[in-house]
This record gives sequence, C-alpha cells and structure tokens, in this order.
Amino acid sequence: MAETPAEVKGLIHYIEPKGEFISFSDEADYIAKGIEWKLFTARSVKRELLYKSGSYQGKVKLAGYEQYGNGLDTIVVEFENGKQSCIHPSYLKEMQSSNFGKELLSGPVAEASAPLTEGEQVTVVQVTESPEQLSEAPKKAKSKSKKAPAKPKLDLPADKVHFTATVKEFTAKMNHFTGEEDEVILLENVKVTTDPELSIGDAWCGYSKTLKKAELEEGDEIEFDGKVVDKKYDKEIRYKVNNPSKLKKTEA
Repeated sequence: MAETPAEVKGLIHYIEPKGEFISFSDEADYIAKGIEWKLFTARSVKRELLYKSGSYQGKVKLAGYEQYGNGLDTIVVEFENGKQSCIHPSYLKEMQSSNFGKELLSGPVAEASAPLTEGEQVTVVQVTESPEQLSEAPKKAKSKSKKAPAKPKLDLPADKVHFTATVKEFTAKMNHFTGEEDEVILLENVKVTTDPELSIGDAWCGYSKTLKKAELEEGDEIEFDGKVVDKKYDKEIRYKVNNPSKLKKTEA
C-alpha cells in the first residue's frame, strides 16, 4: 500500500478580480496576449503556468485580464481549486524561472496534490524528493554556494541631484506590508550629472502617477531630479531613486 503523501501548508494570498474581467475572445487572442506578456512564445504556447508562493508551487491557467490606464494589464489566473487571483504579468513571468523564490523555500519545491475546498487558505502539497535526496540537499547547497565578491558601496549624495538614465523594464515588486504588488521601473546607465558626478549603474524607482503621465517606453533615455538611496530591488539592483521629478525625455 502506498504511503500517504506528506502535507505541507503554504499560504496563498488571493487578490480577487474587482468585477467582470476581460476573457480571451479566441485562441489567437490568448496566444497574442501570452506573447505580449512574455509568458511563452508562438512556438511553445503554454496552457498551464507555475504559481509560486513560499513553500507552495502549483499550476494555474490564464482566465483573462483586467485593463487600466496606458494599456497596462493585470492577469487573472485560475487555480486548480477554481479560485481566481490577479497578478502582474511581469511577476507571473518571474515565477516561471527555476530560481524564483529559492530564498523563500524552507524545504524542497512542492507540488499541489489536492484541490482546496471553499474558504481554505492552506494548500495540500506532495513532496517529490525521497528521504535520501532530502538528507543530501543541504550538503549539495553548501558545496555549491560560492559568494561573488561584493561590489563596493557607493558614496551617495545626501541631497536631491540631477540624473540621466535609460528605461530598462516595467515590472512589479511585491510589497510585503500590503500583500500586493507595486508597479516599478528598472533603470540602467543611471548617472548623477551634478557635481560631483557619479555612475550608479542599475537602479529602480516606483512607477508613480507623475511618471505615468510621461508615457515612458522601454529604451527611452531620460533625465530628472531625484534622491538616490541604498534600498535593494534584488541582489543585482541595490539602489533606488526616490521622488523623481522634472522628468523629460532626452532627444536621440
């Protein structure tokens, strides 16, 4: 007789659609939106995608999307238990990466083994590794963990300064205080042009209403006033620009 699968509790934060959302009109519409959101390619159309949260990993389907200003979309996904939740396209795209959320996982990656009943928030999952693999996992992690040399910390200006930068990507960052995603912009080639000049490299900032009015696009070269602070977006992007103002696009 087969052993009962191990059960691991994983909390899913559902963000339900505000009302009626836009369903895909047909197969062509589904494929076009999936490609636009960079969730798959025309050669490899996916019907199911991964959703990862803490110790939980399960499969979801694209149910549709909500649309708001500047042509931006919020995807509505449907879980195997029938529940629906909203998620930013870039965040769902990140979840498809094998490296996503490794720092959040306290154990091996788990897969959903049974649908939830109405009102449940905990998810039943089945651990796929054998006991031998579980005992070996920490050893393997230790043997492969080699820290890259840390980049020297920059001496940041204390006051508001003038910047030039290039818009790299529109994405989202989970706000763990609200449980929701904040829209953000990733910047590259960020430089302080006021004296003393300073090359920041990559940075990020919130996608505020002021920035939305500028109708920015990826690849735009911009200049603006702001204050740079030591606040990480991820391990690669250490610095954040606060309160960017007087923004204008630089003529090519």
